[in-house]
Formats: sequence, C-alpha cells, structure tokens
Amino acid sequence: MRSKQTWVLLADGSHARIYLNDGVGKGLTPVPDGTFDEPVLPTREINADKSGLSFGSAGPGRRRMQPRTDPNRQAKFNFARQLVAFLEDGHNKNRFDRLILVASPKALGDLRALLPIPVRNLVYGELAKDLMYLEARELPVHLDDLLAL
Repeated sequence: MRSKQTWVLLADGSHARIYLNDGVGKGLTPVPDGTFDEPVLPTREINADKSGLSFGSAGPGRRRMQPRTDPNRQAKFNFARQLVAFLEDGHNKNRFDRLILVASPKALGDLRALLPIPVRNLVYGELAKDLMYLEARELPVHLDDLLAL
C-alpha cells in the first residue's frame, strides 16, 4: 500500500512552488514541474498610457475613461487560474491524494474561488500566510499543525 501523496502549494500573487510529502518523516521534495514565476507589473506600468476619452453622459464635456478592474489584480487572478489548471491536471493524473494550500490571503481567496469541486475535496489544510520567501528546509516549522514532516 502506498503512502498518501500530499502536495503542498506555496503561492503569492505571482510566484508558486509545489512540494511533495510522501509520508511521515519523508520531508518535502519539490515537484519537478511545480515552480511558477509570472512577474506582475505594477498598475502604474500596466496603465502607462493615458486613458481614453469619452463623452460624458451628462453635459457636453469629455472625461477620462477608467478601467473597470485593476489590471494588476486581474493579472494575479489569472496567475491563480494557471495554478488551478495545474492542480486539476495533477488530480486527473492521480499525482496527489491530498492538497495543502499555503498562500497570501488574497491569493488563497483566488484559489478557493477557482478550485473545481473534485480538487477542493482533496484540500487537507490551508494556511493564509505568504511563505514564498522561505527555503524548503525552513517550511516544516510553519506546517507542523497541518502535516507531519
């Protein structure tokens, strides 16, 4: 009988790493294709051009058009969508039995909103913290409550 394969996803709005825990005492090993880096530009650089002009609904004047969404926030949401597609593919290929999500609060909210039900049912634990800056050897201290490493 094989031990439970647990994936641990560490993410923020533009970077992610996935680690595998193959059982108690096995520690964390990086998933070979589980590193994601998607640089997200600041909003001021995404909207570097002047916004367009339109005629106002009231009066003869023209006014600047404002974007309906923050482009920076939308880029981070799209990054979460990319991560969820990878997790769904991993689930379909039976690469993991359990999933632990460790992400900054906004990224965790995006992931929760996007996870399909079959993958959501495998979520074993969550931690709303940005731990992307930590090395793999530093993670067990933060994951003690979620996983026996």
